Amino acid sequence: MLGRIAALLALPFVGPLRATAWVAGQLVDAAEKEAFDPARVEAALLALERRLEAGEITEDQFEAAEAEQLELLAVIRARRQR
Repeated sequence: MLGRIAALLALPFVGPLRATAWVAGQLVDAAEKEAFDPARVEAALLALERRLEAGEITEDQFEAAEAEQLELLAVIRARRQR
C-alpha cells in the first residue's frame, strides 16, 4: 500500500519527466532521419555540380566538396544496412 501512495505522490513529477523524455526522443529521431537522408546528400551533389558549371567554384573546390558528400553518403548507406 505504501508503494502505491508513493507512486501517486510522485506522479506530478514523474509524468512530466516521462513526457519530456518522449518528446526529446522524437526530436532526436526526426533529426537523425533528416541528417541521414540520402536524398539530401544527392541534392547537395547536384547543387555542387551546378555551381561548378556556373563557374561559382573551382574544380578543386568541387572535388573536395564532392568527396565530403560521397563519404557522407557511404556512411548513410552503411548505417542503413545495419
